[in-house]
Amino acid sequence: MSLEARMREKLMIGLSPTRLDVVNESHLHAGHASSPGTGESHFRVLIVAEAFAGKSRVERHRLVNDVVRDELKDGVHALAVKALAPGEPI
Repeated sequence: MSLEARMREKLMIGLSPTRLDVVNESHLHAGHASSPGTGESHFRVLIVAEAFAGKSRVERHRLVNDVVRDELKDGVHALAVKALAPGEPI
C-alpha cells in the first residue's frame, strides 16, 4: 500500500472526516537536494472533522501528525495540513 493510501486510510479511521483531500505533491520537489526521489515524500492534506472543533491550529496539526506518525517516520518529508472543523470556511 502506498504512503498516500496509508495516510488516507488512517486519517479516515482516526478522525472520521467529512472531507479529506490527500494530494501528493512530490513531483513538484523532484530533484531537490532534500527530496528522497521516492515519488511519495511531499503531501498536502485538507481535512474537515468534528474532532477539530474548539481546538487551536497547533492542536489540530498535532492530531493529524499523531494519526500519521508512522508515515512521517517512513518517508514523508513534508506534510502541509489545513485542518478545519465543520462549518469553517475552506
